[in-house]
Amino acid sequence: MNAFSGETIRKKLLHECDVHTLLRLPTGLFYAQGVKANVIFFERKPASETPWTKKLWIYDLRTNQHFTLKTNPLRREHLDEFVRLYNPANRHDRKATWGTGPSTGSGRTDESTGPQGRWRVYDDAELIARDKASLDIFWLKDDSLADSDKLPPPDVIAQDIVDDLEAALEQFRLIAADLTGSAETA
Repeated sequence: MNAFSGETIRKKLLHECDVHTLLRLPTGLFYAQGVKANVIFFERKPASETPWTKKLWIYDLRTNQHFTLKTNPLRREHLDEFVRLYNPANRHDRKATWGTGPSTGSGRTDESTGPQGRWRVYDDAELIARDKASLDIFWLKDDSLADSDKLPPPDVIAQDIVDDLEAALEQFRLIAADLTGSAETA
């Protein structure tokens, strides 16, 4: 049995495909709370001695975003900036919203120089040089880790904990049922 590691799969994907865009989604969006999800956009290419991926554009919809399934669900309009920046008409004519320059002071960042911009590009050398070619890339400062005043209200935190524990309990029920050979769950 041939087992591929995550690193092997990522390097193979970056070499054999033009991996051009990664959308970092909020945790728990498709599965249980706390589970990270990304959408990877790529084009399969013919065999080549050199890697097809030259640049990977990343949009971070995860950092400093708080969505819940009931009270604040992700809606289409939350993706509007990503769709505009993705530039489907000509994805080779994209402009980063992240940079080392100052923000505009209005809470929004300058389109090309803002340190809080969610749209950033990485070249292939940067990607391969990362530990295990990890695509778990983030650059925005997580405000909740730095400023406890910006934490969600206690009832929201408590509900998130309950949701996480219920999801974990359900997973353990499924594992226990698999181990006992039973198709029933409690």
